[in-house]
Parts: sequence; C-alpha cells; structure tokens
Amino acid sequence: MILKRIYDDLLSQTSYLLGCEKTGIAVVIDPNRESERYVAEAEQEKLKISFVTETHIHADFVSGARSLARATGAELLLSAEGGNDWSYRFAQSDGARLVRDGDTFDVGRIRLQVLHTPGHTPEHICFLVTDTTVSQCPLGLVSGDFIFVGDVGRPDLLEKAAHVAGTADTLARQLFHSIRATSNLGDYLQVWPGHGAGSACGKGLGAMPSTTLGYERLVNWAFQISNEDDFVRAALTDQPEPPPYFARMKQINRDGPPLALPSEPLREVTAVELRDAIAAKACVIDARSTADFSASHIPGTLSVPMGTSFATWAGWLVPENRDIIILADNLGRVARARHALSLIGLDRVVGRAGAETRDEWRRTIGPLESVALTTAVDVADDHTRTLIDVRRDTEWNAGHAPQAVHRFLGTLLDGMRDTPKDEPIAMHCQGGTRSGIASALLQANGYTNVMNMKDGFDGWTAAGLPIESSGNHTAH
Repeated sequence: MILKRIYDDLLSQTSYLLGCEKTGIAVVIDPNRESERYVAEAEQEKLKISFVTETHIHADFVSGARSLARATGAELLLSAEGGNDWSYRFAQSDGARLVRDGDTFDVGRIRLQVLHTPGHTPEHICFLVTDTTVSQCPLGLVSGDFIFVGDVGRPDLLEKAAHVAGTADTLARQLFHSIRATSNLGDYLQVWPGHGAGSACGKGLGAMPSTTLGYERLVNWAFQISNEDDFVRAALTDQPEPPPYFARMKQINRDGPPLALPSEPLREVTAVELRDAIAAKACVIDARSTADFSASHIPGTLSVPMGTSFATWAGWLVPENRDIIILADNLGRVARARHALSLIGLDRVVGRAGAETRDEWRRTIGPLESVALTTAVDVADDHTRTLIDVRRDTEWNAGHAPQAVHRFLGTLLDGMRDTPKDEPIAMHCQGGTRSGIASALLQANGYTNVMNMKDGFDGWTAAGLPIESSGNHTAH
C-alpha cells in the first residue's frame, strides 16, 4: 500500500493519496481545489486516480473532489448519510456513487470501509483501511474531522457558522456516541486526520501528522469523559470563533463547488486605477509583511501578511462580493496570495500592484501612510490612549491587561461603531501581527490616531506588567 499525506499549510488541511502498488490504482480523499497537485503526486508514484472521495461537506475550504473526479475520470464517492438538509445536491448530476455506513470499496487490493461518524457534521464519514495483501485486519482510519491529534471535530459549526439553530447540542451528543462506537477498533489502528494545528475545525489540534487510536484513548480529552452531558459541555466550550466564510463554504460544497481554479494572468494596475478601485469599494490586500506595511503603504488598503494565517484573516475581512487587488513586491507573493484566496472561494481577483504602483501613487496622487508603532511599556504609561486587545476569547480569558478593551479582530469594526474616529487607540495581540492587521483595518476605515503595540501581550508579560484573567473588562 502507498499512502501519501498531502498537507496544505494555508489551510492546516490534509488530503490523502492512497494507492495499491500491485494494481497501480489510487483514491484521493479530501482534496482541495489544487487538482494538479494530486495528479502530479499520483504520477510520481505511478498510480492512476480511479476514485475520489471526501469525509464530509467541508466548511473551511472549497472542496476539490468534484473537479478532481472530472479532471481524472475517476469515480466520485460521496456520503449518503446526514439527511436531506446536508446531502450533496450535485451527486446525481455528477454521477456520484453514494455510500453509507458499512459500505466497502476496493482500491486494487486495498479495502476501504465506510464508517458513519456524525458529530462534526451530520453526514460525516471515515474510512477504515485494510491492506488485504498483508492482513484482513484494518491498519488505519482516515478520520477526516472526526478524530484529530489531541482533539475531535467541533460540533458547533452548523449552528455558529451556518446558523442552523439548535444543532450544536444535537451534534455534540452524536459526537459522543460516535467516539464510543470506536470501542471495537484496536489500539494499534493508525489515525490519519484531516487537519493539523491552526485549523478552526477544533479547539486544540496537535501538530503531529498522525496518531494511533490507542494513544488518543490515553491523552485525547474527548476519550476521557464518560458522561454524555459532561462531554457536551466540554465539546461546546472554548471553541474558536468560526470565520464568516465557513457558512458560504458549507453551501458551496453542498450545492456544487466550482470546477476550476481561476488561471487568467493578473494585470498590473496603475495608481489611478488603484485609487478608483478603492473609491469603488474594491478590496486592496497588501500581502507584504507587517513591518513593511507599517513603514509605508497606500491609503485605504488592508494589510494581510502572506503566511499560514493569510486565508483565515482574508476569510474574516474580505467580502465575497468585492473585486480584489493584491499588492505585493514580487510576483511569487502575489501568486501565493491569489492561490490562498481561491482555496476559500474568493475568486474575484482582478489585478495586482507592486512597488512601482506605490511610487507612482506618491508622485501623482499623494503621500503614502504609515502605522505608528509603540511598545507595551509605553502604552502602560500612556493613560490617554485606549488599549484594544484583538486576540481570541480564549486568549483574553487566560490573561489580559487590566485597562484593555476586548475587540476580537474578526469582528473589530462591529465593535468600534461607537468609538470616535479621532480617539487615541493602541492595538495589541499576542505578538504584533494581528494587531498590525487591525491597525490597518481601522486606518482604512477612517480612524486617524491608531498605533500598533508591536511587542504585543508577549511584551506586556515580559515587562512584568499587571495581568487580569477572565472577562472582567470584556466589551463585545
């Protein structure tokens, strides 16, 4: 058996290429939109992709199962579980085979058995893998968003992200029973999860690429709670805030994800075109580093540094119905940013701009802007400036500056509606990156006296400044 883990750090997401070396055929499980990558991986292993499937209707990225099946001529297998509301609307038109709990299919001499594991979503399935050339005992479980390293898939996304009222408690109880239903599987079973650390599909995912069921039974919190009500409370506590694009992804992936990535070349826009685009409410994303943006940037632009969190914050802050222009100083960064946007369905990228456009702006339109930087020690001594903490709820509750006000970055503008545009403000996060995004967001929306506490809460604690815990000063 050949097993290749294909990891995308922009999504903290894992796909699997599983093939039979003797027959040369393979299945791809949970692909994203980058179909060419899976085709190349299969060719490298001298495998033909004959099946494409996925564990559930994804919320955090556009599924590539439909497009990869069409590109390769592979048979598409989709879950038939979950009821009418969360059944695949395109399954019949695409000729997909619907599979249920207990069904099996053979990838050459590799047998996959479908296990219905509701909890993260109603239709969620896993694949129990047996290499029949070696044994009739299963050797691994492709667990999707059911079991992670150190965690399990969150059961509250349908309610919080897709706004399906009343589902969180029901799914948490289903998750409890799905976990208990694994009791007949051996400790030796390898577990290959669909996400790693950094994903919002759970609250404490480990960074290890795989685990075993026996190890998870020893250390994973979800296996330690034997009372159903206690489990439900634990499963619904301290989950990260889901980005708003999750709801859109659920609908797109249920109803029929797009079949191709955008591929047309991006035209470089002029300073005048950029000015007009900003006036027309286009979203101009400056993908340079926080430091470069802070030093000098075009007014009205949004700072989202290109990195592993780029897709997350773009998903929070970039409206789906706006044209997008990417600003970066090299074409590689532009391409990576565009690719990250496409993974979450933000395809309306209409142009790019670079250092030449900034220079042209300065010469022909007006001065560039900067973000003033400050430190934790200086903010602690400045009682005229409002300190705003943009970290997540769990970070805030664990410890925060006594004078800080909590405004989570993802919903920052909603929380700032009653704040005067000229109020002196200092933004902070843990280390300075998220607060850099926040400072740019406020600046682009007319706030005129914003500073970024560049050393963040790490600097605050390193300086020995006072800390409070829990939400005594929280304001949402």
